[in-house]
Amino acid sequence: MSSFEKFELSPSMLRNLERLGFRQPTEVQAKTLPHALGGRDVIAQARTGSGKTAAFGIGLIEGLRPRMFAVQGLVLCPTRELADQVSKALRELARAKENIKVLTLCGGVPIGPQIGSLSHGAHIVVGTPGRIQDHLRKGTLTLDRVSTVVLDEADRMLDMGFQDSVDAILQEVPVRRQTLMFSATWPESVRGLSKRFQNEPEDVRVEAGEANPDISEWFYEVEPSTTEKAVEALLSRHQPESCIVFCTTKQQCDDLAEGLRAGGFAAVALHGDLDQRDRDSVLVRFANRSASVLVATDVAARGLDIKSLPLVINAEPARDPEVHTHRVGRTGRAGEKGMAVTLCTPARGHKLSQLEEVRGKPLEWGDSGELLATPSQPRVPPMKTICIAGGRKNKVRPGDVLGALTGEAGIPSTSVGKIDLFDFQCFVAIERGQASSALKRLEKGRIKGRKFRVRFA
Repeated sequence: MSSFEKFELSPSMLRNLERLGFRQPTEVQAKTLPHALGGRDVIAQARTGSGKTAAFGIGLIEGLRPRMFAVQGLVLCPTRELADQVSKALRELARAKENIKVLTLCGGVPIGPQIGSLSHGAHIVVGTPGRIQDHLRKGTLTLDRVSTVVLDEADRMLDMGFQDSVDAILQEVPVRRQTLMFSATWPESVRGLSKRFQNEPEDVRVEAGEANPDISEWFYEVEPSTTEKAVEALLSRHQPESCIVFCTTKQQCDDLAEGLRAGGFAAVALHGDLDQRDRDSVLVRFANRSASVLVATDVAARGLDIKSLPLVINAEPARDPEVHTHRVGRTGRAGEKGMAVTLCTPARGHKLSQLEEVRGKPLEWGDSGELLATPSQPRVPPMKTICIAGGRKNKVRPGDVLGALTGEAGIPSTSVGKIDLFDFQCFVAIERGQASSALKRLEKGRIKGRKFRVRFA
């Protein structure tokens, strides 16, 4: 593919893209940008990590009128994590123009500060449907000047029960607008949404995975009573630094994660019933190598962009072949080798028959007896996470935390890992051997001259 110059972007956008390291457009960008820049509606099939944020973000930024301080672009996302990722990417793209404000409006955090931010105006709002509706009801957000709407991860938004919210929000936006819809799968609900709110959309299809991902895939038949044992055996056999185990229900997530922890595995559960603070803690620990196993539902895991994932386990088959492909496509990315394993009880065998039919070739089955005979050998994560009860709103910065650890606490800087800052709390990864010492020193010491409560996450 040629460079971004062929899209006739503004000189400032081209300079900004070069500064951000955008050399060649990805497939979804090459196929979407001409339509997005031309003001046409688009329905695109693209997964997380395909470059879709820039595919809609470049056109969105290029079309803004900076001097008109009103919401001109609205991006709806299913989860706060995806909304945060999208907002961050849009802010980077918006450096091409001066004084562009991107505001994130999501649930799980107090609404008061959001109302205060809205009172100062914004050009682009990125948010979850529930919180956007809250602001519309309160009259703190108006969408009558919106010219572009983006529905990101549309299939998951509808799966999570946001159909009515999305419909209601789109009724508040001018009829004469551009609507861009991105979805990893194409269920009837997404096609129906497109028919209701898009005008002759351009159809963009991007392959579900890389051209030739290096993924080995295996299937094992197990009894319901041995599913947990089989997951432990797979983790013991392959010793992955990071692994996602997919479950269908929230209860199954909790039960399996609890069972794995009882067996000595560093497992955390991720599903829709977690409050935002717990969700932040789970995602931070998985990303900073304090927890090696993330047990998650499909909806909760959507939008997570995990760079290196050597193993994916399906604790039971996905509900359909498209979802299976999406799960498996999380491993073997960026030229790395990956492995995907699916466990299947006899009662769920029909799901894999469907998958086999779609693929047109037989599945590779492993020896379940041999797998279950694998001795349990939990991998010990290299890091532990300390949670500090102070964040951005307390004027705490990552440098302050690092300074407190390496200065007063005497911890080598090489032992300090990722520092994640939130509004009212901060997480810092410490090498396991130094973690207890770091916790004790922080309990006795100060950060920026102040005492904060600290604990292991």
